[in-house]
Amino acid sequence: MSMTAGMIAVGVAAAVVWAITAYNRLVQLRNRIANAFGQIDVQLKRRHDLVPNLVEVARGYLQHEAATLEAVVQARGLAQGAAAAARSAPNSAARLGDLAMAEGALGGSLGRLMAVAESYPDLKADATMRALSEELTSTENRLGFARQAYNDGVLEFNNDAAQFPTLIVARLLGFAPAPMLEATRSEAERAAPRVQF
Repeated sequence: MSMTAGMIAVGVAAAVVWAITAYNRLVQLRNRIANAFGQIDVQLKRRHDLVPNLVEVARGYLQHEAATLEAVVQARGLAQGAAAAARSAPNSAARLGDLAMAEGALGGSLGRLMAVAESYPDLKADATMRALSEELTSTENRLGFARQAYNDGVLEFNNDAAQFPTLIVARLLGFAPAPMLEATRSEAERAAPRVQF
């Protein structure tokens, strides 16, 4: 075996080792994204499970606010459907967009319910309502952290898959960019409050 052939063999072996390493890294990052989405899914399920209890407690006090309660129930159903669709295809940008919209609608209807509840002192003072409200707030915080972890994982994966030379492995083996999960609140809800004197 000549020296040139030996060098070529070493070069090919190094390229193969590098390609295997790049592939394994992309697989690890993709799995981290799936795990992070699983954490979001857990918090969404928890949020969805709290809604019927919240509605039932409020129903006794808000007999004249049936439309508000029905809007919450309907938004919960849509959000559950969107979560199930996203769960079946977590790499689908369209399904994650639908999930964000459905969760935003649920958050908006829950916000309206809480605003209406403020007008009813007995409901506001109800221990079960207070506990459910605190649990919902805690869940929203956990959901925010889970979403951040998911988006951090997506960013790391997309960066690795888009940088040369890993880009070659990503394209050859079908690693498509992963979609970010947008916040589940509307732009109006995220805007900083305006103070006017």
